[in-house]
Amino acid sequence: MLSKLYARWMFAWETALTTRDTNRIVRPVEWGFDWLEDFARPRGLMPDPAVGHTPEIAARSNDDALLAINRAILQDRESFYGYTRPTDFRLEVRHPLLFPTNVRPETLRRDAQLRAAAANGRGKTAQFLRFTSPVRTPYPENDLVNARWYPAPPDKQAGKPKQAIIVMPQWNADAFSHNALCALFNRFGISALRLSKPYHDIRRPAELERADYAVSSNLGRTIAACRQAVVDIRACLDWLEFEGYEQFGILGTSLGSCYAFIAAAMDPRLQVCAFNHASMTFGDVVWTGQSSRHIRAAFKPIMTQEQLNGIWACISPVSFMDLFAAPPRKALVVHATYDLTFLKRYSLDVLENFHRYGVDFESRVLPCGHYTTGETPYKFMDGWFLGSFIYRAFRDLAVSGKRPAPLAQGELLAR
Repeated sequence: MLSKLYARWMFAWETALTTRDTNRIVRPVEWGFDWLEDFARPRGLMPDPAVGHTPEIAARSNDDALLAINRAILQDRESFYGYTRPTDFRLEVRHPLLFPTNVRPETLRRDAQLRAAAANGRGKTAQFLRFTSPVRTPYPENDLVNARWYPAPPDKQAGKPKQAIIVMPQWNADAFSHNALCALFNRFGISALRLSKPYHDIRRPAELERADYAVSSNLGRTIAACRQAVVDIRACLDWLEFEGYEQFGILGTSLGSCYAFIAAAMDPRLQVCAFNHASMTFGDVVWTGQSSRHIRAAFKPIMTQEQLNGIWACISPVSFMDLFAAPPRKALVVHATYDLTFLKRYSLDVLENFHRYGVDFESRVLPCGHYTTGETPYKFMDGWFLGSFIYRAFRDLAVSGKRPAPLAQGELLAR
C-alpha cells in the first residue's frame, strides 16, 4: 500500500515538474535533408524533389531517403562522426551567466541579477574553452564551442597521471547545471570541462527561448546536432591532450548521456563513462517521454514510433554498442524507478545490452523520476552515485597507469 502511494505521489510530482514550463512549441515536421547534405549528396542519397504527387507518397519517399542515409551513416560511422582537429583553441575569461531556458519569474530574476553583476564587474570570473566546431551550421553562435574549464589544483594532481573529465548536462540545461559536480571532481584531483551542448546556453540562437534545435521535429537537424555534439566532445579531448592530460572520462545526463555514449564509442580515449539516465534508442525516448510530448504531437499524424526509431537509428546508442564495448573501460548507469521521460524499460534495456556485450559497468537506481532527480534529497543521492564512481574509477585508472593509444590523424578526417 505504501509503495503504491509513494509511486502515485512521485508520478504526480514528476508530472508537475515537466508541465510547469509554458514555452514548449509544437513545430511542423521537417525532413531536414539540408542538414545532412554534405554526407548524403556525395553518396547519391539526396531525395528527388520531383518524386511524390500526394503528401502520402512524398512522405513515404522522404522516409525511405532518410532510412537510406541512416544505413550509409551506420556503415561508415568513422566518416560521419570523424572530424579535422580545430586549430583555434583558446581560453576566454568572463563572468558566468545563466542563459535560462524557462520563463518562470524566479529564474528570470536570477538571470537579471547575474547580468547586472557582470555589467558592473562584480563577482568572480571563470575560464571557458572556446574553439570553432568542426561541424558547421547556419548559426555562428552555435558553431563557437563553449566549455567552462575547471582545472584541478596542482597539489591534488601530484603523483599521478593528469586526469580530466568532460561533463555533458541534460537537454535545456542552463549554464550553471552540473557545475557543482565539476567542483567536486576537482577535489579528487580531476580537472573538468563542462561542455555546452549544441544550441544550449551561450550557443543558443537569439530566436530561441529553449534549446529546441538540439531535439525537434526537424529530423535531419536533430541528427546533425548529435553529430556536432559528438565531434565537439572529441575535439575537447584533443585540447586536453595538448594540455598534457593523459587519462579521460565523460559524464552525460539524459540527452547528454546519448551524446556521451556515442562519443565514447567513437573515441577509445574515454576510459571512464558515467551515464545519468540513459536509453538505447533515441526515438523511443522522444516518442514516449513527458518532456518531449510537444515533439511527439508533431510526428504522430505522419509516422509511427517504429518509423522514428529507424530514422534516428544513427543517433541511437544501440547502433554503437559494438564500438563502445570493444576497448576496456569502466561505466556507470544511473536510472530512476519513476522516470516518465526515460521510461524504466528503456533504462533496463541499457543494462541488458551492457551485460550482453560484456561491458565492465555498475548500476545504481534512484527512487524518483527524471526531473525529481534534481530535487532534494534525490540530487544528493545522485551526486553520491556519480561522485563515488568517478573517484574510484579514476583512482583505479591512475594505479593501473593505462593510457589509451593516441588516434592517428587519418582517423579524424571528417570527409
